[in-house]
Amino acid sequence: MRIDDLSTLLSAIPLPTVMVASSERIVNSNRAAEEVFGAKTLGRHYITVFRQPVMLDAIESVLRGEPARTTRYLGHEGEREIVYSAHVAPISIEGEAGVLISFQDLTAQTEAGQMRRDFVANVSHELRTPLTAVLGFIETLQGPARNDEAARERFLDIMQKEASRMNRLVRDLLSLSRVESEERIRPMEPVALGALVTSSIRLLQSAAERAGVTLDFTRPEPDVELNGDTDQLGQVFTNLIENAIKYGGTGERIEIGLATQDYDRDLRGPAAVVTVRDFGPGIDPVHIPRLTERFYRVDTHRSRDLGGTGLGLAIVKHIINRHRGRLRIESGLADEGGGEEARSGDGHGAGSTFIVKLPLSS
Repeated sequence: MRIDDLSTLLSAIPLPTVMVASSERIVNSNRAAEEVFGAKTLGRHYITVFRQPVMLDAIESVLRGEPARTTRYLGHEGEREIVYSAHVAPISIEGEAGVLISFQDLTAQTEAGQMRRDFVANVSHELRTPLTAVLGFIETLQGPARNDEAARERFLDIMQKEASRMNRLVRDLLSLSRVESEERIRPMEPVALGALVTSSIRLLQSAAERAGVTLDFTRPEPDVELNGDTDQLGQVFTNLIENAIKYGGTGERIEIGLATQDYDRDLRGPAAVVTVRDFGPGIDPVHIPRLTERFYRVDTHRSRDLGGTGLGLAIVKHIINRHRGRLRIESGLADEGGGEEARSGDGHGAGSTFIVKLPLSS
């Protein structure tokens, strides 16, 4: 086949594709390949373009007359690593042996596989600890503490807490799975946002009183209405307010606000904005980008003691994504020296602010 004919063929292939002649130089490539390897690859020796040993071995063996081979090639897009499956096949170029190399992007599949492995490992780890504790206490109650009434009551209380922890984990896993399965389906149920936030506050009022926290809600009149899923949005506000009570309750006050904006830059249109602000110790900014990852905790021991599963903010993120909204987190640590930038006006900690932006109908 002539090179001109091969050029026409390559331009019709959507995958990045490169031709190497018997001279071991690149004689053609399509536009998709130029985006990956650059526009100045023609005429260069294939070693100077691909460089990776497994890739070079595959090209060399096919040029020697061996059958087609498939290997792995690692590229980069900025700081992100891209994984390609490279198929190296023999081809005749104007009567001489050559090689046609096509690249299929497997990054999404690779990342999804890694996420599944990480997820299974995390779930196993989260369940192993309470299961080990429960099994240990059962063994003790069946043996040395069989007739020890005080020990039995103490162990049963701990077993109840560990079983409740496993129940919360399973509940949150099911909730996360359900939210992820519905994430592409935009909800269209009319929701009164102020009434929904008020309901979440009422649900958590007793927990706030036990923690010595005052919940202050600034609610506009008339109420803000939008299209959404009432149950899921209620879950978002309940989770954020509950987290503020648990982790920012030392500030003794939580401010909850609801407002509207005629134009929000993040949503590129009118938006409803719900803010949950505490005055606790705050969060080191280094943690903020990862707070919505599954099982990510700033303080693992404290989170587990307070009944956290590490999935709450991941669920919040997916629900907000389903509503085509945005979640922003602003926080910082209190300055030990008492600097004004890190302290609130009343002497409490720097605190954290969680901002939920939801699109309003035009």
